[in-house]
Amino acid sequence: MTPAPRRGAKATAIEQVSWRSPRPASIVLISGPEEVCAERALVGIRDVLREEDPALEISDIRADDYTSGELLSYSSPSLFGEPRLVRIGGVEKCSDAFLTEALAYLQHPQDGATLVLRHTGGQRGKKLLDAIRGMSAGAIEIACPAITRDSDRFDFAVQEFRGAGRRIAPSALRTLVSAFADDLTELAAACQQLINDVDGDITDAVVERYYGGRVETSAFVVADTAIAGRYGDALVALRHALATGSDPVPLVAAIAMKLRTMARVAGKREPSKQLATELGMKDWQIDRARRDLSGWNERTLGMAIQAAARADAEVKGASRDPEFALERLLTVIATKAPYGGDPS
Repeated sequence: MTPAPRRGAKATAIEQVSWRSPRPASIVLISGPEEVCAERALVGIRDVLREEDPALEISDIRADDYTSGELLSYSSPSLFGEPRLVRIGGVEKCSDAFLTEALAYLQHPQDGATLVLRHTGGQRGKKLLDAIRGMSAGAIEIACPAITRDSDRFDFAVQEFRGAGRRIAPSALRTLVSAFADDLTELAAACQQLINDVDGDITDAVVERYYGGRVETSAFVVADTAIAGRYGDALVALRHALATGSDPVPLVAAIAMKLRTMARVAGKREPSKQLATELGMKDWQIDRARRDLSGWNERTLGMAIQAAARADAEVKGASRDPEFALERLLTVIATKAPYGGDPS
C-alpha cells in the first residue's frame, strides 16, 4: 500500500502509459478531454483484467453524484475474492464527499481492486489528481489530450490502420481524415469500419465508395479542386458544402493551409523525408504539395495567398457576403489570375 503524499509535498510524475496500450494498476488516472482515447483505455484495461480472471466484477460510480460509502463498498473483496474493477466518471465535477473518501482510499487501496478515475480537465478535483500523481508506486496515468491539429488527426488515423496491420493509400488517408476533420469519434469509427469490412489495401476508390457523400462536403475537396485548376468542379464542391451546412471560415482556413504548405515546399530540392523532418511535416505531405505546385509559380502562388488572406478577413466579418468572398477566392486560385483579370 502506498501512502498519499504529505500536505504541501510536491507531486512527482507517476508512470505515463499510452492509451493505445493500457494496463491495470491499483490506481489508474485517465486524464484529458479526448473521449475516444479514454474509452479505448477503459476497454483495454477491462479486457486485460477479464482475460486474467473471467470472474472480474465491474462497478461504475459517478463522482459528481456520489453516495457516501460507495467507493469502499465496490472496491472491498467479496465472499469469493474476485478481482474488482471500479470505473469512476465525472471526477472533474466530483462532490466533496467523493473527494474526501477518494483521498482516504489512496492511503489504503484495496487488494485485488483496480480503480480507474476519469478526469476530463479543469481545476475541480486537482487535490486528488496531485495526490495520485504523488504516489511513489501503484499508480499510472493515461493522458488523453485533445486531438485538434490536422497532423494529430492524421497520426491518429495512421496508427489505427498500422495497429491493425492494414495499408491505406496516402491520398485515401487524406480524404478520409478530411471528411471527418470535425469529429474524432466518427473518424475512429470510419477507420474501424474500413478495417473490418475491406479486404486488402484501402484505396481512394474504397474511401470514395464508403464515404463519398461525406467527402463531397469536405473543405479539402474544395481546396484540392481549385488548386488543381478545376474551376467548375471547385464551384460545385463549394456550393454543395455550403448547402449542407459547412461554415465559410474553416473552408477558407483549409484553402489557406494548403497554399501555405505549397509555399513552404516550393523551391526546395531536398528528399521528401529530409524536408519533412526540417518542416515538421509528413513525407507524403511534401509529396502532395509538390504535386499541387504543378503549374504554379512564385507570382501566382503569392497572389493566391494574398487572396486567401483577404477572404479570411471577409468571412470573419469584413464583408456582408462571405459566400461571394469564397467564390472570388476560388476564381483567383483556379484561374491563377486576379479576380476579373487575365492569367499571364
